[in-house]
This record gives sequence, C-alpha cells and structure tokens, in this order.
Amino acid sequence: MPKGIFHSASSEKALYTYSMHKNRVEAFSDGVLAIIITIMVLELKVPHSHELSALFALWPVFLSYVLSFLYIAIYWNNHHHLFQVVQHVNGPVLWANMHLLFWLSLLPFTTGWMGENHFSELPSALYGLNLFMAGAAYYFLSHALMASHGRDSAITKAIGSDFKGKVSVLTYGVAIPLSFWSPLIAFLLYTFVAAIWVVPDQRMEKAYKSR
Repeated sequence: MPKGIFHSASSEKALYTYSMHKNRVEAFSDGVLAIIITIMVLELKVPHSHELSALFALWPVFLSYVLSFLYIAIYWNNHHHLFQVVQHVNGPVLWANMHLLFWLSLLPFTTGWMGENHFSELPSALYGLNLFMAGAAYYFLSHALMASHGRDSAITKAIGSDFKGKVSVLTYGVAIPLSFWSPLIAFLLYTFVAAIWVVPDQRMEKAYKSR
C-alpha cells in the first residue's frame, strides 16, 4: 500500500509525496521466475526408448537448459540482492521490472529452439539477443532504482560504475554476430558471462550490512 509522507515546503504550501512498498514487486518477480524455470524443464522430453543412447541424444537440449537455468538463478539472486538495499519503488521502477521479466520470459523459447537445433547459427544468435535484452533491462531497472533513491543512497553507492553489467552487455553484443561464424565461441561467451555473475553481487551485500 502507498504510504503518505508530508513535507512542509513553506507556511502556505505542503508537498505530498508517496512511495510504494517493494514487497509485491519481489513476490511477483519470484513467481514469474519460478514459472519460467518450470516451463524450461518441461522442454526436456522423456525419451521413448530405454536405451542409454536415447539420453545422449538429448544432450543439446539438456546443455541449453543448464545454461538458462543458471542465468535465471543469477537473475533471481541479483534481483533479490538489489531489492534488499532499496526502501521503496515507484512507477518507472515497476515498468522497468516488468520490462526485465518480459525478456526473461522469452528464455524458455530461445533456449528450446537453440537446444533442438543443436546450437546452430540463427538460434544461437537469437538466444544471445535474448540475453542482451535481459541484461540491458536489468541495467535499466538498476538505474531506475538509483534515480528514485538519489545520489547518496546505498544502492547508488553500491552499483557505482556497474563495470560487470557493462562488460556483460558488451560480451553479448560481440557474441551475437559471432554466432553466425562460430556458435561454439558464442556459447562459450554466454557461459563466460554467466560465470562472472555466479557469485552473488558483493556490492549489494556490503551495502545491506552497512545500513
């Protein structure tokens, strides 16, 4: 629920501002990410054969699922850390969060297409584009939160120059065209970005502890 806070601007005027609690944003985002993981695992079709070779035939689908599961886990962890150091949300933050969830919700489709086609050129490029847009959306969400809390806020100090975020988006931008030349190199670049984000964002943990 919104909570009202009155600020006296002068003896004649009073400015009324409001902020919204972050709880519903966190709960809704958690639910969407859980559904995304569920949809992705349903793409792992049970083989009709009892032979071990039937399982080996699923390796491209399983490998793409593992990478995407790791990405969803990274986004959930960092989203959780991000919202631990903010006090409230506003309209731009709500839309920035929905923008992020939109691109993440497409991961089951791009993951399945890439896996079913054994990491061929166009599916790998589309997967990279999906990751690029999700990374950019997370960047926008972070900056929307920074704008709503001010320059001296804990979140602004914690994010700083956001070096890892910029490197991630740049790496996706390089990997997408590389997918048409070498899907394997593109896949390794996608894995590299996931690897640098596996550890939860220490900046947010330090900011939370200092509060």
